[in-house]
Amino acid sequence: MTNSLECFKAYDIRGRVPEELSPELARLVGRAFVAEIDPGTVVVGRDMRLESPEISAALIQGLTDYGADVLDLGLCGTEEVYFQTFDRGVGGGIMVTASHNPKGFNGMKLVREDARPISGDTGLHEIKARVRAMLGGSPEQRTRKSGSVDPAPEKRNYIDHLLGLVENDVLRSLRIVADPGNGMAGPIIWELAERLPFEFVMLHDQPNGHFPNGVPNPLLIENRAATARGVVENQADFGIAWDGDFDRCFLYDETGRFIEGYYLVGLLAELLLTRNPGAKIVHDPRLTWNTIDLVRAAGGHAVQSKTGHAFIKERMRKEDAVYGGEMSAHHYFRDFAYCDSGMIPWMLTAELICRSGKSLSQLVDERVRAFPCSGEINYRVPDATAALERIEAHFASKRPGIDRTDGLSLEFSDWRLNIRPSNTEPLLRLNIESRGRPKLVAQKLAELENLIGKCAPSA
Repeated sequence: MTNSLECFKAYDIRGRVPEELSPELARLVGRAFVAEIDPGTVVVGRDMRLESPEISAALIQGLTDYGADVLDLGLCGTEEVYFQTFDRGVGGGIMVTASHNPKGFNGMKLVREDARPISGDTGLHEIKARVRAMLGGSPEQRTRKSGSVDPAPEKRNYIDHLLGLVENDVLRSLRIVADPGNGMAGPIIWELAERLPFEFVMLHDQPNGHFPNGVPNPLLIENRAATARGVVENQADFGIAWDGDFDRCFLYDETGRFIEGYYLVGLLAELLLTRNPGAKIVHDPRLTWNTIDLVRAAGGHAVQSKTGHAFIKERMRKEDAVYGGEMSAHHYFRDFAYCDSGMIPWMLTAELICRSGKSLSQLVDERVRAFPCSGEINYRVPDATAALERIEAHFASKRPGIDRTDGLSLEFSDWRLNIRPSNTEPLLRLNIESRGRPKLVAQKLAELENLIGKCAPSA
């Protein structure tokens, strides 16, 4: 087993199995988690990946070796681990998943009490150091007898909580195409379907780690066609797709058009401010103008946070924000312990459609016209710092507003950009938006791609 521990990332643990993440390493992570956090009881869940049962069993063995009791949820989504951790008042939770990564990868998402995230700044580095020490022959000493394992498959309290966040009395019959992509969302949709007035047309709803219809990752353009086609063929009111552990959801309007997550942030902020007048809304710095405009118009307060779930959740707690949204389709809710959910956003969208009498396209189109954007575009460059410096120097004479909350944001009177290095991959991620000028977005995209290309390796 390698000592490089490359599977420890900025926010979680993720790597190839078994080269970077083996069952033996998972067992050591369990031991290190207990030694570092002292959680008492840990909620553990796993996704449908073929390696997940073995990784989960090894993790549970490590947790109980060092005295922690385990509530084993078995197959579930990441937000179910979050929910059971805060709802049951236990000391920690771990989800075995690689979310949207390719086949052959697996990983873990870790939280402490109240489902507070454990990332590089909040304990993950320390857990990594303990694992490294164990690999070096310096095992931690457990302090009490082995813990117990309690199967905890009951989902009713979780389903009840989700339904309690929607005003059910305004809901009416809608036809919804739901595409879990053979991930973990399918079983939850079937449970919700029994208690909602919606007709669901299900696509790829059975969890299957062989990924017979491709890895569940709707951010990949090639993965969107099946959901879009399903919406059109079934004359649905809208469509939903999820990644494997369903902590993100992606929406399609009634024409089958994929809706950028950016515009959903504004819609949800507007809705939640009607229930919480004057509340704070947290957003990331990649695309901002539409969100800020809607929040101010609704009487709320927009608060910018660095990108990433750990930063968003921390800022939300600090501000007591009712909602936080990232353009990458992560949505966070105060009434869900400030955690991200892939179920709550589409349910609130359905409520908004029923309440307003408007289609999803009608709800979105005005905002797309007001603040057209490029969507996130990724570039592979050898030196991200050099690329950022070249871009800043190129626009310096225009005297833009500069923000370095996350990467580099440049703001002009009628357009803005954010470009930032990825936290998980060797990529630069670019976003551009304008005030009602889609042609300007295209023009500036070409200009920036020329600058970025000068930083790329020569052919």
